[in-house]
Amino acid sequence: MERAHYMRARYNLFMVLIVYKKATIRYEILKTFEAGVELIGTEVKSLRGKLGSLDGSRVVVRGGEAFIVGMTIPPYQGANASKNYEPEHARRLLLNKREITELANAEIKKGLTIVPFSMYNTHGLIKAKIAIVRGKGKADKREDLKKREAVREAQRALKGNR
Repeated sequence: MERAHYMRARYNLFMVLIVYKKATIRYEILKTFEAGVELIGTEVKSLRGKLGSLDGSRVVVRGGEAFIVGMTIPPYQGANASKNYEPEHARRLLLNKREITELANAEIKKGLTIVPFSMYNTHGLIKAKIAIVRGKGKADKREDLKKREAVREAQRALKGNR
């Protein structure tokens, strides 16, 4: 009885594993999705150790399936990794047909791209937060930076008045 409770509590955790930090600076988010990711065992262990990078990665839809391309997951133990392990191979996303169709339509539209924002562990499963995004221009980036700086200044002023 006690063990079952422990296992249930253990898998109800939500833990962010890796994040594409510059994505919110570079892109304007239009719509987000949650997708399962098809990984091999050593890749799961690497991600749980917070190894890996989403920098420069994107999602492509080919043949009715979605894949993350450009994501790097190093081998869990370099010495024990198989000789033909490729850290940047395409990893399949687990989505339903409606979501895949929506992503495929967004991929066709000019100026839109699909980017993974984070990988996280929930209920013992590895999930990816992906989004349909539009690239920001320099003016938009500057405007966002000014807004963030104004919020920081306001918080500093409030903190100083305490």
